[in-house]
Amino acid sequence: MDEDTRYEAVRSRDARFDGEFFFGVATTGIYCRPSCPAVTPKRRNVRFFATAAAAQGSGFRACRRCRPDAVPGSAEWNARADVVGRAMRLIGDGVVDREGVAGLAVRLGYSARQVQRQLTAELGAGPVALARAQRAHTARVLVQTTDLPITEIAFAAGFASVRQFNDTIRAVYASTPSELRTSAPKGPTRGRGTGSAAGIPLRLAHRGPYQSGAVFDLLQREAIPGIEEITGTPGRRTYRRTLRLPYGTGIAAVDERPGALSAATPAHPGGWLDARLHLSDHRDLTTAVQRLRRLFDLDADPYAVDERLGDDPRLGPLVAARPGLRSPGAADPEELAVRALVGQAAAGELVLRHGKTLDAPSGTLTHLFPEPTALAGTALGDPLAALATALADGTVRLDAGVDRDDAQDALLALPGMDAATVAVIRTRALGDPDVAPPGADVPDAWRPWRSYAVQHLRTAGELESR
Repeated sequence: MDEDTRYEAVRSRDARFDGEFFFGVATTGIYCRPSCPAVTPKRRNVRFFATAAAAQGSGFRACRRCRPDAVPGSAEWNARADVVGRAMRLIGDGVVDREGVAGLAVRLGYSARQVQRQLTAELGAGPVALARAQRAHTARVLVQTTDLPITEIAFAAGFASVRQFNDTIRAVYASTPSELRTSAPKGPTRGRGTGSAAGIPLRLAHRGPYQSGAVFDLLQREAIPGIEEITGTPGRRTYRRTLRLPYGTGIAAVDERPGALSAATPAHPGGWLDARLHLSDHRDLTTAVQRLRRLFDLDADPYAVDERLGDDPRLGPLVAARPGLRSPGAADPEELAVRALVGQAAAGELVLRHGKTLDAPSGTLTHLFPEPTALAGTALGDPLAALATALADGTVRLDAGVDRDDAQDALLALPGMDAATVAVIRTRALGDPDVAPPGADVPDAWRPWRSYAVQHLRTAGELESR
């Protein structure tokens, strides 16, 4: 998109582009999402930015009306396999906060200077600024949804000091942390301290139509007792699962959105899934949110997918029947790889035999899925032992920033690993939007969205589920 096209999106308040770019208004010093309901500024006063961090770095503060930090992430970071796309996925997972820019560079296989240069050239902000913008958003969520002390929130959000936290909140939101808390909506969904039964309430935003029923159907079929459960009836289900996170553990609950879209239901411009997070360490909030977003494929661009696949004679009727169908990912890539290899029943046995028991079980959720290190040294079959060992020693990497081709080659080199299993891992664990299962009738004409085409075929019963 050129700047004139972006301005037309702003003028029409087109929510399809929320998160794809941001715009700042020179006369007010505020930056917004394209769909902001405020009066459209004059073209000569508008500046465009690829990221919220770039807008903040240019001195703009976040709009209090449209909350541009709460938009879905750019779909580019799901699809792109280059260093910038991989870096953005890792930053979203909190790698810069935990390991610094040097750790990010090591994971990408580049020097820190090269990573800084490429991100700044394309996005207008380097890794530190991008991570800072993410920390500010995490802090705002904690300030406005919990009663945690402000000083505890500062460190939970990843800031090095309370002063740094206060300065960032003032710069990004033009408010003090206390003013942010005072302005937050009060109600029954607000969390209370660290032990609230409600957890941290979240709205996980998505763009365009979202077929939540199909995603929840898949998760219900795949659910493994002890680490996952789905309660409720179709249209009003809740998916709950345990999470192993960098600093501790978590339990996530995500609600199905009532009323699945169909050809008879007009596509809405966007929305959200309601979620709640219980975390043993609040520093894991950003990582937990990003893993849920990948699991539910919330940063996808359904308009681009449906436009491309909807023109195909075979897929057109399927797309019309289910606009916004997603290609679900994984909350834990290593767990998904093991499950894809051994199957659902055997994975359930692994949970009971080798999974870590939660300190405080929550209903039927009692365990964490076993780590690769817990499986590598056990008397297991050769293929599983080989996979667990490779994941444990780093021979196979499945993190958010891994090169997908390298990961595929490493997986195929393992004994007992076939192409069909690797295709599942590449689609789900690595979030690749363009995977065709071996032997399936999935033509190249459906590129770069073959993973979504496969979901349409499977949902319609035209392709066997794997």
